[in-house]
Amino acid sequence: MEKEYVNKYYMTEVDAFEDSIYCHHAVMGDSYVAEHMHKKGQFLYTEGGVVFLKTAKKSYFLPARHYIWIPAGVKHSIHPSSSNVVMRNLYFPKYETDTNFYEKINIYPVNDLLIELIMFTNRWNGNIFPVEEPKYSIAKAFKLILPELSHSELPLALPYPQHTKLKDIIKYLEANISENVNFKTLAQNFDISERTLARFFQKELNMSFIQYYTILRMLTALKLLLDEKLSVNEVALKVGYSSLPTFSNTFNKVIGVRPSDYVKNQHTLL
Repeated sequence: MEKEYVNKYYMTEVDAFEDSIYCHHAVMGDSYVAEHMHKKGQFLYTEGGVVFLKTAKKSYFLPARHYIWIPAGVKHSIHPSSSNVVMRNLYFPKYETDTNFYEKINIYPVNDLLIELIMFTNRWNGNIFPVEEPKYSIAKAFKLILPELSHSELPLALPYPQHTKLKDIIKYLEANISENVNFKTLAQNFDISERTLARFFQKELNMSFIQYYTILRMLTALKLLLDEKLSVNEVALKVGYSSLPTFSNTFNKVIGVRPSDYVKNQHTLL
């Protein structure tokens, strides 16, 4: 049975001791966790639903079988799809051996070895101090092994637009996600040239329209698969794909696994 989630534990316990590794496994219980930051780097793995993690610049989508690394000092808020979502957090101090890997916020798939390690940490809650051997060395090794197990960072994040017109365009795309929106038609609907629209996306979001639109559709597909338990075929239609093979291939290219396999591989730790 998971511990009841305590919303304010971030502010009081995680950074209370500079050299400790802090573990927390618990059911969310709340609709969201307000913006905050830590002096320690955070490993976050979730189960039981979709989680959005928001920073000042981007919205990150954390699906099942993936984890997110949040560097120390990064302000973020956490928004689960359900109060029943389980969060598995490990917070690590900085070490002299830390590489650039730990300076970037990214999402990575979780392989079977990392699943086993997460299961092992499930027995811990609270601070682990350097004097607590071998527990501390095992927990520290968890952090040190992450770069070796995390070669495929996934583009499961969308930047926020600042320009008013682009905000309206993004809202339109989200509201009409079941349609295969044509770039030329989109420009005409908003009374701007295709060249201007392309420049909007590249300048404001640092990606092309097709890159943004594809990720938006795949993130929506993930949410439908996880939260609404729809079939792969139903999901494909709801995100504007009339061809199931095309949807499956695109999903595989972005997420790294085919949607049918993704549904089978959802993993809840006990």
